[in-house]
Amino acid sequence: MAEDAHTAPAEAAHSGAEAHGATTQAHGGAVHVEPSALGLDATGWVALAMILVIGIALWKKVPAMIGAALDKQIDGIRAQLDQATALRKEAEAIKAEYEAKAKAAAADAEAMKAHAEDEAKAIIAKAKADATALIDRRTKAAEDKIGAAERAAVADVRAKAASAAAAAAAQLIAANHDAAADKALVDGAIATIN
Repeated sequence: MAEDAHTAPAEAAHSGAEAHGATTQAHGGAVHVEPSALGLDATGWVALAMILVIGIALWKKVPAMIGAALDKQIDGIRAQLDQATALRKEAEAIKAEYEAKAKAAAADAEAMKAHAEDEAKAIIAKAKADATALIDRRTKAAEDKIGAAERAAVADVRAKAASAAAAAAAQLIAANHDAAADKALVDGAIATIN
């Protein structure tokens, strides 16, 4: 009976707790009562609050506002992507243009180099031809001077030889001819004239 007396208050407490809410039993057999209000425990109140928040959100059209904000953000991102695509195309066009300009500049540089080489070869060939012509002219001028000097020397030698011969002849004539020989020569010359 003592056991019944001991368990009776626990059962009474247990049945009273069931009337007000859920109960839990501790390790020692003591009963713990869950708090409740208006017939709902904590889990029920949380569920009711969530339903109320979701209801208010739907009533105030929050999902539509969130969707509109997301759509606006998507449109902004799409515009940025379109702008980035346009910028990329523009950058590729500029890159292609500069590559074409670089190729044209390289071709122009090669053409200028080839033209400069041709001009240099022409200048060298002209310089060689001019040098050869100058050497030929100077050689001819030197040969002409040598020829003139030889002719002058020959004429001088002839003149000296002629004057030496005339002087020798005058000496021979003066030495070998006397007045009688001269008279015979003059008479012979006069006879040939007549």
